[in-house]
Amino acid sequence: MGSQNTIGLTRQRVGLDNFTLALVATVIIATLLPARGIAAGFFEVATTLAIALLFFLHGAKLSRAAVIAGASHWRLHLTVLCSTYGLFPVLGFILKPVLSPLVTPELYLGVLYLCALPATVQSSIAFTSIARGNVPAAICSASASSFIGVFLTPVLVGILIGVQGSGGGVWHAIGKICVQLLLPFIVGQLMRGWIGAWVDRNKVLVKVVDQGSILLVVYVAFSASVLQGLWHHTPLRSLAGLLIVNAVLLTLVLLATRYSARIQGFGVADEITTVFCGSKKSLANGVPMAKVLFPGHEVGLIVMPLILFHQLQLMVCAVLAQRYARRNDTEADPAASAAATTRR
Repeated sequence: MGSQNTIGLTRQRVGLDNFTLALVATVIIATLLPARGIAAGFFEVATTLAIALLFFLHGAKLSRAAVIAGASHWRLHLTVLCSTYGLFPVLGFILKPVLSPLVTPELYLGVLYLCALPATVQSSIAFTSIARGNVPAAICSASASSFIGVFLTPVLVGILIGVQGSGGGVWHAIGKICVQLLLPFIVGQLMRGWIGAWVDRNKVLVKVVDQGSILLVVYVAFSASVLQGLWHHTPLRSLAGLLIVNAVLLTLVLLATRYSARIQGFGVADEITTVFCGSKKSLANGVPMAKVLFPGHEVGLIVMPLILFHQLQLMVCAVLAQRYARRNDTEADPAASAAATTRR
């Protein structure tokens, strides 16, 4: 029992969780036992259905009242959106001459894709809550980022990479994303009055669908890439270089969001929200979108930077959240901060 507790504490310190370990296991399984033939077709259908269910449940559980409560702080939301859809793409583009030699061209394609993605919803809100930040504003900002990404991410991908969805054109890609992701989300929102309470009571189910759909997509993507020679074309030094690239991006964005909040005179609670919402990239949205936007590419390589960035942002933000939480100031109450922002 003592050794199990020690292992658990060690995993918490380094930011590892069961889902991260499951992601690693999925990549290993896809490497050793990639889906082929009929099995590959079955997993493709299962993945599509799981993703639709995922966004349906997210729509059903999103509280409109919580979003409205944090919607008034427009400067905070604008700062977060500028970081997510402005700063990240600019950094990915201007740093390419410096960072791209560290990785393969295919991996840097994934880095540019990462820069175009929306912010993650769950971890942004969770870390804001742990750090005693403005939670209502975090709910609003992260949700808005996720919604806007349905339309803006394909446009940014087209600008940064020049990749178009199957069938040609950014608008076609947006249309496919709307059908596969946004439509189930809207249906879930419309049905919240009937099933919202049930979804709220069954958070474990939502978590299983959330993580299970991502694992399915990762397995299918890596299976296809392995069959196309993924690991033969990706040297270990490129994976090490990818960690450096991700660390540089995350560090620059964390510093930019922090000091941008301070320059604008935000309180500590609002600074926390800006930092955690403006520095995240969504694995839950990014992996399904990659399937739509890169139909002719090795999706496993495209999402590799995102998978590593996901773990890196969790580890770093877990430390930052604890440091923020230990502060002793007058902005300990997120509700008070939310109330203060409505008077601005």
